[in-house]
Amino acid sequence: MTGQVMQSPGILMTVLAFALVLGPLVFLHELGHYLVGRWFGVKAEGFSIGFGKEIAGWTDKRGTRWKLSMIPLGGYVQFAGDMNPASQPDAAWLSLPAEERERTFPAKPLWQRALIVAAGPVTNFLVAILILASFNTFYGRVVASPVIGEVQAGSVADKAGLRVGDRIVELRGEKIRDFMQVRMEVGQHPGEPLGIVVLRDGSRVSVPATAGTKIDTDQFGNKQKIGFLGIGTASAEMVRVGPVEAVGDAIGQTRDIVSMMVTGIAQIVTGKREVRELGGPIKIAKFSGEQLALGWQNFAWFAAMISINLGFINLLPIPVLDGGHLMFYAAEAVRRKPVSERGQEWAFRTGFAFVVALMLFVTVNDVASLKLFGG
Repeated sequence: MTGQVMQSPGILMTVLAFALVLGPLVFLHELGHYLVGRWFGVKAEGFSIGFGKEIAGWTDKRGTRWKLSMIPLGGYVQFAGDMNPASQPDAAWLSLPAEERERTFPAKPLWQRALIVAAGPVTNFLVAILILASFNTFYGRVVASPVIGEVQAGSVADKAGLRVGDRIVELRGEKIRDFMQVRMEVGQHPGEPLGIVVLRDGSRVSVPATAGTKIDTDQFGNKQKIGFLGIGTASAEMVRVGPVEAVGDAIGQTRDIVSMMVTGIAQIVTGKREVRELGGPIKIAKFSGEQLALGWQNFAWFAAMISINLGFINLLPIPVLDGGHLMFYAAEAVRRKPVSERGQEWAFRTGFAFVVALMLFVTVNDVASLKLFGG
């Protein structure tokens, strides 16, 4: 918890930061779809950042309309022959000349269509890995021993019987490699049993303990419920790593962040966390401005988090999202035939209604969290 709360950035910086985060990440997501589609010979009729009415645009020599649209909350690539959200061709598709039909999305083999759809989320993960690998290269890796070097008097750890010199080897059923892993696991599970196993005097000892709960406050007064034990590591240092190690570490960091997202969603669904912790565009804009105010390093790290978020969300098996398309392609691969057009249409209508309802919910949630409305 910081000693002094900083003033939140103004509306102009917030809007600028939001555009600098979301605009490039959406563009790169859609560029992933576009490039893989082009690699497989599919014509792209439109490439839009935003939805709704076109604000500005131009048409390239391949006939692709590149445009900026009114509602800046996403984007899309319109491939030839891909006439609706369920990627079903229209009746006119069958009447196209063979050469022209071959350049359309529905004409491509199942595996190529799946790769085109998966390319967007994968690009988001690759962007995040690149950013995190850059940090790892320039700043190095934190190596912190899982050996306890400090136990705060009266803390959860103290009451549970943890001692200085204990080496934590297992927590919540997971093998422990370093202290940062302990910190992440404990922080994600406030008020939950931890199942700690330590190595003490050469023997494995189980130490029953339940993570404490505290409210952590950042520089701008944003509050978050986290778990804590009250221990410190015996040793920690920053170690330089080469490019290959930096990328490997970045992949591991991305995996850990996705794991945190899954845990967070599960906790909200089961009631262990409050639904107000869900955030939407307004909260992303707010945090974007705050991270930009803290400097480019914080802002770049935040962009990596949002990129992972976009990749993860788009892979959820919800119709209208990329994961929904991949779900139908998987069913098609197993059944050796596509799901019926009527079945897909109803699924995508349901998925669209769910996504719209979720967007409305998180937007209301965001507005309610603003100080203007007592949040």
